[in-house]
Amino acid sequence: MSVLRVAVTGAAGQVAYPLLGRLASGEVFGPNHKVILQLLEIPDAMTRLEGVAMELDDCSFPALQDLVLTDDPNKAFKDCNWALLVGSFPRKAGMERKELLGINGKIFVGQGKALAANAAKDVRILVVGNPCNTNCLTAYNNGKDIPAERWTAMTRLDHNRARSALARKAGVGNEDVTCVTIWGNHSNTQYPDFTNAKIKGKPAPEVITDRTWLETVYVKQCQERGKAVIEKRGLSSALSAANGAIDHVKSMLSPTPANDWVSAAVVSTGQYGVPKGMVFGYPCRSDGKGNLSVVEGVQLDAFGKAKFAATLKELEEERDAVKDLLPG
Repeated sequence: MSVLRVAVTGAAGQVAYPLLGRLASGEVFGPNHKVILQLLEIPDAMTRLEGVAMELDDCSFPALQDLVLTDDPNKAFKDCNWALLVGSFPRKAGMERKELLGINGKIFVGQGKALAANAAKDVRILVVGNPCNTNCLTAYNNGKDIPAERWTAMTRLDHNRARSALARKAGVGNEDVTCVTIWGNHSNTQYPDFTNAKIKGKPAPEVITDRTWLETVYVKQCQERGKAVIEKRGLSSALSAANGAIDHVKSMLSPTPANDWVSAAVVSTGQYGVPKGMVFGYPCRSDGKGNLSVVEGVQLDAFGKAKFAATLKELEEERDAVKDLLPG
């Protein structure tokens, strides 16, 4: 029975709350692994984190070996095999996106450095805290002792949303929808690619023939789903975000079926003309050993190319906004 150390930041927050129990239960890493959860919070939230830890204890999970509670990133990331960077500074009323990028950038500079200095050699990192693509870019650039392919950002929530929306419209099960891609940024410029998605093996536009619905209602719904949840619930989409993070990690640990792929933001090596080093959402496949590779050769039509260009432009603008935090 091996032991995995899993670091989670923002561990007393909304997204971590439904996430931690699933990590501790054995669902994600399987029955042959014990888990040590290394939980990071800001000093003001440590009392709340102690309450979360009490609940984890009270669940009596067989897979949970130990809990580490800390406000020190170096301690949280010590020898960790997985790091889920969930915590980030939330956007507040009247705050410009550039201001948010700057505040979070400073957080992720420190976390990138702490990961490089302390994590296990096999560490794999998922950035969930928004803006996750650019937070991942900042952390990666400040933690380059960790190979680029170990850094990912989460577009799996968007992937799941897009898949479910197609399934509902087509009147099929979620499992009948494959080859969904979220291109680009986890933001309202993302492109949920319906042209390459398949429904029961057929191209989605052959099953859902209302192209106007696909281009307007569907794409907008996927792009703005988080905002819609907040309007209804009064809080962010914590349950589905946590589920997206769990799905992302589980997909990395299981080989992707040959006739399908998943969505993830990874460090570009230049695929599809995206500048090298940018953290961009792609269709990906997993080897089942924690490694993702970008699916090559996916074709976009004129509509898709325009959406792709828009999300790439936004990510370039975000990169330029935090350029002072990226080592040369």
